[in-house]
Amino acid sequence: MKIGLSSCCVPEIDEEFLKSCHNAGVGCIEISLKRELCDDYDYKKVKKLADKYGIELWSYHLPFGPFATNDISSNDKEIRKNSVKRQKTLIKKACDIGIRHIVIHPSAEPIEIGDRRSRLLNSKISLSELADEAEKFDAVICVEDLPRTCLGRSSYDICELTKDDDRLKVCFDTNHLLGEYIPDFIHKVGSKIATVHISDYDFWNERHWLPGEGEINWAQLYKSLMAVGYSGPWMYEVGFVAPSSIIRSRNLTPEDFVRNANEIATGQKITVLGKPIENMSFKN
Repeated sequence: MKIGLSSCCVPEIDEEFLKSCHNAGVGCIEISLKRELCDDYDYKKVKKLADKYGIELWSYHLPFGPFATNDISSNDKEIRKNSVKRQKTLIKKACDIGIRHIVIHPSAEPIEIGDRRSRLLNSKISLSELADEAEKFDAVICVEDLPRTCLGRSSYDICELTKDDDRLKVCFDTNHLLGEYIPDFIHKVGSKIATVHISDYDFWNERHWLPGEGEINWAQLYKSLMAVGYSGPWMYEVGFVAPSSIIRSRNLTPEDFVRNANEIATGQKITVLGKPIENMSFKN
């Protein structure tokens, strides 16, 4: 499968980044922008550069903040309506440059237990409306699993969010499951998984570490994805610069991701570049 990188890894999707991806063997990227950049971003420039270096623009990650005003599951009808409207605008921008996989968070957080049922219903309605928009461009909405109190924190949530609309697919983020065995999630969601976000963690909170730096059994995860017929890219969502939760002697490079992907796919021992900090808190 193609190896991919999310643009959240780097400060800018510029020529230097795309050239380094091409030289290392990275085949595709996900455009994931800070929310304040999305509306006026020069998407056509990125498309031109990506074409120059043979990099596929595989997916686009819709912005998921600020939580107070951007939440497609909100019980406030006006917030929900405005959130869907803005996301529709961005879906068109992404699809206009050839992207066909649109990744979305099904909710903001926190969500109280008593609100989960209504928020799930609200999100389902919004997701189907966004699927209508994506369908105009032959694109698909990929609902991402999320951690903590968010909607999508389990296979039950994800299946509930997508079961009534066959057009809805799933983005499986490997470091977001905090209460479910990863192979079980993959088996239950199955062929709905259309894209992934690859990173490692400690099962305590999301960390976005390079595979091998955390606790995921990568041979098992890879085998499970192959068993359900996953055919999308191996898309990393890991920053080049180490987060505060881990120590590395240097920044990561595209070559590190390609080596890591090949080691996982071929069952080799994973080269570990970082060490989690000791006595880590939930938020680190």
